[in-house]
Amino acid sequence: MQNTSLLIILIGMTAFAYFAGRSRSLAIVGGPARTTRLHSLPGYYGYFTAIWCLLPALGLLLAWILLEPRVIAALTVQGLSDTQRSMSAGELNLLLNNIQNLALGDAISGTADESLQAAADRFTQLTKQSRQLLAVLVFGLSGLAAFFAWRRIHPDFRARNSVENITRLLLLAASTIAIFTTVGIVLSVLFEALRFFQKVPATEFLFGLNWSPQTAIRADQVGSSGSFGAVPLFTGTLLITAVAMVFATPVGLLTAIYLSEYASKTVRSVAKPLLEILAGIPTVVYGFFAALTVAPWIRNTGEAAGLSVSSESALAAGLVMGIMIIPLVSSLSDDAINAVPTAMRDGALGLGSTRSETMRKVILPAALPGIVGGILLAVSRAIGETMIVVMAAGLAANLTANPFEAVTTVTVQIVTLLVGDQEFDSAKTLAAFALGLMLFVVTLLLNVLGLYVVRKYREQYD
Repeated sequence: MQNTSLLIILIGMTAFAYFAGRSRSLAIVGGPARTTRLHSLPGYYGYFTAIWCLLPALGLLLAWILLEPRVIAALTVQGLSDTQRSMSAGELNLLLNNIQNLALGDAISGTADESLQAAADRFTQLTKQSRQLLAVLVFGLSGLAAFFAWRRIHPDFRARNSVENITRLLLLAASTIAIFTTVGIVLSVLFEALRFFQKVPATEFLFGLNWSPQTAIRADQVGSSGSFGAVPLFTGTLLITAVAMVFATPVGLLTAIYLSEYASKTVRSVAKPLLEILAGIPTVVYGFFAALTVAPWIRNTGEAAGLSVSSESALAAGLVMGIMIIPLVSSLSDDAINAVPTAMRDGALGLGSTRSETMRKVILPAALPGIVGGILLAVSRAIGETMIVVMAAGLAANLTANPFEAVTTVTVQIVTLLVGDQEFDSAKTLAAFALGLMLFVVTLLLNVLGLYVVRKYREQYD
């Protein structure tokens, strides 16, 4: 039985367990008119039964899915000949991959002899037995756990407390998973970055002015300088981000001020959803717009003014990126402005201030923490953008502050380094993890700065 079918049946059993638990709680006290004799509402008894029906079986299913491939692979290896079991790890993995592909009817490398076909048949049989055993265990455990919970129901049973405790544990588990996932990502990137710095000095990476990560495979290979100076990448990232924020910050902030303080309810109800549609447009569409419309327009306008403008420029990528993050700045600033207490507005207006003076001297200072947080979030969004830069700014690692020239960013180079068949022990590939570590550090510093600003001004205006 497939996992999807198992989940569907398990969800159906959970729904049945809910109604069974609820019905038993009502039957014990003699009907809905006597629910006051129950410690908890009847629904909590249903939730308690449903939770016991679902969670143990779901945990078994997840553990089985994680362990099943390794167990089946180990049992398949045990059925191989002594010669095949004595292969190297790489050869044995290739053989197992061929066995699995043959069992699934996919293409394999080489020819399928009798021993390989026998191993594939054994793999198929083991998989079938595993699926059958899993179905029996999951449904059996679900039924037994639901029956156990159902039998525990009586008028004095604290079902609400049990449900709340289980929910609290689930929330704690979810938070723990999120934390450990973050720690795992950071450690994996840090480990690979340290391997890179063992091959390339950190000073060369952080302060080098030439980025050419092509490394030589042979001694006579041409065009493989192996230079890993990342300053051009940092400069290009900051240049495009600066262009985007110079455009997005005033437009987004002024839009938020107008929609929150000056626009009528009719205009706001129409303009705000239309503005937020920009946030739902895929970035590849923005990239096409930048490459096919904005970049040619900037080049033609620059040539008409006597300027030398590249067909791929930081200005084109930055402007389109600014359009993309306008909804982010506007929406977060609008929420911060609307969160300012009405008493502060009324007090300023009552003292004779105009609406513009109230906005400049009262509302904006009070909403500044939220506005700064939104701007910093937009900066992080701009730093991490890839598709627009690839399509509108190019791949050239130029060390320049001229927005009319082609540049590249850290994220674009990460994609470039990891595309295709790569050796993960070469400096070229490991450089992507060093760049990812730098992005993480920059984002962390931006968050720390945002928290500092928010706390400082929140104390002043609370």
